[in-house]
Amino acid sequence: MALLEIHHVTRRFGDFAAVDGVSLSIAAGEFFTLLGPSGCGKTTLLRMVAGFDAPDDGRIVLDGKDMTGIAPEARNVHTVFQSYALFPHMTVEQNIAFPLRMARVDSMQLRARVAQALEQVQLGGFGRRYPNELSGGQRQRVAVARALINRPKLLLLDEPLAALDAKLRESMQLELIRLQREIGIAFVYVTHDQGEALALSHRIAVMNHGRVEQVDEPSKIYGFPKNRFVADFIGQCNLLGGEVRTAGDGRMTLALDGLGEVRAVNAGKDAPGTRGVLALRPEKVAIGGELGDDPAWNRFSGKVHDFLYLGDVTLYIVELQSGTRIEAMLPNSAAGRATFFEPGDRVQVAWRFDAGHFLVD
Repeated sequence: MALLEIHHVTRRFGDFAAVDGVSLSIAAGEFFTLLGPSGCGKTTLLRMVAGFDAPDDGRIVLDGKDMTGIAPEARNVHTVFQSYALFPHMTVEQNIAFPLRMARVDSMQLRARVAQALEQVQLGGFGRRYPNELSGGQRQRVAVARALINRPKLLLLDEPLAALDAKLRESMQLELIRLQREIGIAFVYVTHDQGEALALSHRIAVMNHGRVEQVDEPSKIYGFPKNRFVADFIGQCNLLGGEVRTAGDGRMTLALDGLGEVRAVNAGKDAPGTRGVLALRPEKVAIGGELGDDPAWNRFSGKVHDFLYLGDVTLYIVELQSGTRIEAMLPNSAAGRATFFEPGDRVQVAWRFDAGHFLVD
């Protein structure tokens, strides 16, 4: 049986459905992420799991117990907020100990558990400091330690890394993975950052307009998106509209708008005449002055419209002879200073027949 079960949960604000018939199942020990753009309903769903809000329809079941009417403090759940919500007048030790004092834990056990919590988040020796004497990453770890001190069944994290700079965010991502693995409790994590979700999660639920578009492992969410929204929201993606021209054993021919015929994988479901989009990641698109002739590759000529240097990679926007633009990505892995194609350079782009993923509209 799953640790957390969400059954057809809906939350309305007037005529607006912030969460619309969502059902999810989350296992004990799982790092599960709710991912989506601002306003998609992920934080509203998290608040209902925590007990800060109540669904208009549906049920939330935690460890086999229906949470309907159960107050937040009576649920075996803790929440870490983006603001961390630390008490500024209390030391680190006092902040972490606060839930234990409320539970009237005896002082000897309290001190031992606070010391253990400080070591778990690698803050031994910081107990006497105040929140304003800590870095953003250290305050985040204090908030996690306080949330874990009562050993909840479930930890909810609402965009806890959003206020950190990129370097610290990466460090804290690794820290959260380590903590979750060592402590072994389920994390439900809310973020709008696709890279963060892909890096942290065992599974991801992609949300849009209050509904779940896809639930899957990160590699499947990225490599095999279920629909156009998921393909476009997760990372960068070329979405090339067209229809199935022929479908055979393992392969099919697509007639793409403004491009013509290309070869693609046949998933065995799409009949000739079916319209959709070919989702093609930029890193799967080769770019060069002259690319070899291989029947397994789709090949087009064009010129560089623009490029973005991103440090480890360069993203090229190539305008084909038809006027269609395709993004291609090259790693900057060669020794020495990276060299680039310049806007206006004549190039070819190509991708293998199995590089894209056809999505029915």
